[in-house]
Amino acid sequence: MSTQQLIYESAVPVSSGRHAGCFVEVGNDYAFARHVNSLPLMAVEFPPASTDYSIIFAGSDEAVMPAVILGLRAKENLFVADGHSWSAKYVPAFARRYPFVFSGSEDSDTFTLCIDEAFQGFNRDGRGAALFDAEGKPTEYVQNVLKFLQEYQAQFQRTRQFCQKLKEHNLLDPMQAQITTKSGEKLSLSGFLTVNRDRLKALPDTVLAELAKTDELELIYLHLHSMRNFGTLLDRMEVVSMPAEAAVASST
Repeated sequence: MSTQQLIYESAVPVSSGRHAGCFVEVGNDYAFARHVNSLPLMAVEFPPASTDYSIIFAGSDEAVMPAVILGLRAKENLFVADGHSWSAKYVPAFARRYPFVFSGSEDSDTFTLCIDEAFQGFNRDGRGAALFDAEGKPTEYVQNVLKFLQEYQAQFQRTRQFCQKLKEHNLLDPMQAQITTKSGEKLSLSGFLTVNRDRLKALPDTVLAELAKTDELELIYLHLHSMRNFGTLLDRMEVVSMPAEAAVASST
């Protein structure tokens, strides 16, 4: 699994002293994510994401979090078409929050808004939304970014609690996907976890009832159902690898 922070090249705290006169032009260009084969996912995103992606779990014993698989090879994102546009109905919030991110203090009690100055839409030419007004105060655009990131952080904490429950009930197993393409290339995807169906079914009725009451049982089954999308991912790779003329012909 790839390191997600690679999409942030030069994240620095947002400040009027540094960013007065700076603008951000955000469109539908996701070129910044074209080299990541997975992205973190919040639990609240499971319903829309499960239609397009395989939802897995990744991380260390101390910090397991959900993620969506975007490619079968390292540095491959099959959902960024033509190098820039996102080719799925749902775009994970992790990508939508870019170029902004919260930087947490050591005690995780204080968060600082940061921006990746390497983002192509970051400029001083007046393109897009201003970060600060003439008085040096954050604009409404920045205030909305803060609200989005604050909600993202709240969902992060809820998602971490959900993953902790999965670990407490010993539901997660390491998994490795072995895939053979139509051309005969053998691919191996490892380093992720999935819920063990047998151990899920064997949970006491009281535990299952509690998971159902908190909607976490639904999240588990959305994850399990989403694993079927591995086949769709292989189809995407075949289309991407196809010569342009053949790809056009196959779609007509």
